Amino acid sequence: MTIETAASGIETAADLVAAYRPGRSSLFASPRGTLLAEGTYFAVPPSGRRDALADLDRRVRAVLGVAEAAGHPVRTVVGAVPFAPDAHAHLVVPTHLRHGRPAGPGGPGRPVSLERHGITGLHQVPAADRYAAAVGRAVGQIGDGHYTKVVLARSLRADSPGFDPAPVVRALAAREPGGYTFGVDLGAGRTLLGASPELLVSRRGRQVAAHPLAGSAARGADPAEDARRAAALLRSEKDRHEHAVVARAVADALRPFCARLTVPPEPSLVRTATMWHLGTLVTGAVADPATSALTLATALHPTPAVCGTPTAAARAAIGELEPFDRGFYTGMVGWVDATGDGEWAVTIRCAVADPGGLDLFAGAGIVAGSDPGAELAETSAKLGTMLAALGLSTEHADVA
Repeated sequence: MTIETAASGIETAADLVAAYRPGRSSLFASPRGTLLAEGTYFAVPPSGRRDALADLDRRVRAVLGVAEAAGHPVRTVVGAVPFAPDAHAHLVVPTHLRHGRPAGPGGPGRPVSLERHGITGLHQVPAADRYAAAVGRAVGQIGDGHYTKVVLARSLRADSPGFDPAPVVRALAAREPGGYTFGVDLGAGRTLLGASPELLVSRRGRQVAAHPLAGSAARGADPAEDARRAAALLRSEKDRHEHAVVARAVADALRPFCARLTVPPEPSLVRTATMWHLGTLVTGAVADPATSALTLATALHPTPAVCGTPTAAARAAIGELEPFDRGFYTGMVGWVDATGDGEWAVTIRCAVADPGGLDLFAGAGIVAGSDPGAELAETSAKLGTMLAALGLSTEHADVA
């Protein structure tokens, strides 16, 4: 049963968000609907290849085939795929799968009270000055012709013994009802949680959609300032160029799979609670019904919005300039079913929680002319999504 074909007694998004239990279930909520995956019937096995992404679609199809042959009622894989091509994805066929209607304009439920969640310490990785220095090095390498763009990230560790992700996931679902809220069980007491504004790709029947975002500005504190920042972003030559590169790359990756593809000539503004983004909604139809949402997602991943261009050179720069392993950050999170329908979001505005606390992540696209201070400020603003759900302000992104 897919998310669109549920009976009239389907649960609400609020029901499923309330029923979410870290360690026992995984949640994925989007404007299209909500999934609550409970238990693990069968996990997608690791790849024997160096490029694990290359045979991911085959392994997922095999596991769905096992579920069908055994008569298991759930024919959907849910979970997350990491950034690095050689890292192991965490994808499972759940024991039970509950479906919820899309949230209404008011969101999936009443907002959760914001608390500090027992946070005893915050630590930057890297420190702010080192991140700014890395941006400066990247700008120099771009000037030397090594690559044209790289996305550099930083992390914020929040110490919180006994941390419970559930209230944070519920707060995110209430705060960002128009985005993609997720709480994915990674096993061993770890949870991937967040609220991404960016749809990597979805497929419904033969209809395909992708909504790449690139080019960002922090929201303003008052309506007039907020409107000014939005208008400035829409006029920004630097941001429009950065966005055009990403939108073109997404369209080029989808085009071989599509009988038709529509790409708007101009970007539009996309708003979240903390950020303005430039976005382009790319739509089309697959030529072959056997082309699944996961096939499309793996063809797109990683986009220049989370890695850079050219991809190989940008990946190498990330390995050199970032002092941590991204893990699932800037990977993809979502689901695909046996018919090929599915929905995958880019794993940004996120954190990975463990029993001792959580690691928050944010990045910025570095191009020729990028200012280290401005890029640092952008990452602080992007950390605001998770910080707000923790009851903290963006000022906490700049702690030592």
